[in-house]
Amino acid sequence: MNIVIVVAAARNGVIGRDGDMPWRLSTDLKRFKQITLGKPMVMGRKTFESIGSRPLPGRPHVIVTRNRDFHADGVEVATSLEAGLDRAGAIAAETGVDTVFVVGGGEIYRQAMPLADELHVTHVEAEIEGDTVFPEIDPAVFEKISEEKVPAGEKDSHATRYVVYRRKAAA
Repeated sequence: MNIVIVVAAARNGVIGRDGDMPWRLSTDLKRFKQITLGKPMVMGRKTFESIGSRPLPGRPHVIVTRNRDFHADGVEVATSLEAGLDRAGAIAAETGVDTVFVVGGGEIYRQAMPLADELHVTHVEAEIEGDTVFPEIDPAVFEKISEEKVPAGEKDSHATRYVVYRRKAAA
């Protein structure tokens, strides 16, 4: 099973502000849907609440929270990232896919970085103020395998670069 992190991050690492994304990136949201459709997604409770406390269509959701009383319609709940990844991996196997996506937020990303096989990063071409940041990508651990410059579209607040990084093979 491949563990893939998907994130949009500003030049200064910011990924969120006040429980929301600090930009509008319609082009990126379309790509996010395209690559995640049909595959399990693991996210923290705050991220789930930021998308409206309902699952995005066509993708099994596993929500990670320490709150044992948390429940929401249409999602599964895990009390740790490890348990969430285990459950998402089982869903992936049941549905015949080989990828699990980790989609936020900040604490979940920090915990998932040492486990991730790939990073799909939309680098937002701006310095943005915010209160949640993405961990630094260590070039000794991850190598860039593709990069696409994306000019700001009609419904985008910023230009971006979409970069896929892959974990380097152990030496």
